[in-house]
Amino acid sequence: MIDPLVEAQALSIQYPVGGGLFSAPKLVRAVSDVSFAVRPGETLAIVGESGCGKSSLARLITMIEEPTGGTLTLDGQAVTPDKWADLRSTVQIVFQDPYGSLNLRHRVGTILEEPLRINRPDMTASDRQAKAREMMELVGLRPEHYDRFPHMFSGGQRQRIAIARALMLNPRVVVLDEPVSALDLSIQSQVLNLLMDLQDRLNLAYVFISHDLSVVRHVADQVIVMYLGRAVEQGSRDDVFAHPRHPYTKALLSATPSVTPRDADHQRIKLQGELPSPLNVPPGCAFAPRCWKATDMCRQTRPELDEAIHGAACHFPE
Repeated sequence: MIDPLVEAQALSIQYPVGGGLFSAPKLVRAVSDVSFAVRPGETLAIVGESGCGKSSLARLITMIEEPTGGTLTLDGQAVTPDKWADLRSTVQIVFQDPYGSLNLRHRVGTILEEPLRINRPDMTASDRQAKAREMMELVGLRPEHYDRFPHMFSGGQRQRIAIARALMLNPRVVVLDEPVSALDLSIQSQVLNLLMDLQDRLNLAYVFISHDLSVVRHVADQVIVMYLGRAVEQGSRDDVFAHPRHPYTKALLSATPSVTPRDADHQRIKLQGELPSPLNVPPGCAFAPRCWKATDMCRQTRPELDEAIHGAACHFPE
């Protein structure tokens, strides 16, 4: 079997919040004990509600922040702060908002060449320009776009620019943080098809962060469902979508719009209550206050993610 490009073991991060002269800050556990492995050509999808820890996990993988627990391995090397500078070109990120992630004062050519100027100082100007034009062609941009500014493009074209910039350093891993949620539906499919084509051509590993399960179903190989910083279900796309084991996953899937007659009458599971505050996570199972299957054991003892191929952190999994 091919070795993973990205591997995490019990990866965790917590942030101090509040505090003052007479009180110590509280700790928010944004990500707790998340483990996974992604191989070349595979897509791992991280799904869940806002505040579940998806973006915090992306910041750990891209070495924007240092984990407070667990280990992260990238291309066979343990990721530690002293190796960040050498490893950062191996993993790149595409952000949700293509307009906000691009420098509006720079032309497209300058935006694409910037990673090379910083990380490949020995490259000549002509080589940088040739690389930028090659990448523009790869993502479906025309040669005349090289000298234009980001505001002159549509949302889908700007996201193509962002994808091209992420690929300039020839990464092996790309983190996609809600890459199509800011785009119109008709453009979403074009960008998703582009991403899948690039993955096949370049043998990339994707970590795809999304709240849209219909998109995840289209692109993912493996799925992790997160709730308040923890993985509550993990397995292959087919297993998770066909046979969800955790009540939270079942609720998410029941809320996914469907246009097929077979699924038109599926029962919608309406969760009661709000997502608990990460500053005051309930004891036991964090999902218990909203779960229709919860018992006293759920409220007192936190279930751990079982080690099955299709695992669920639930005392009463399906």
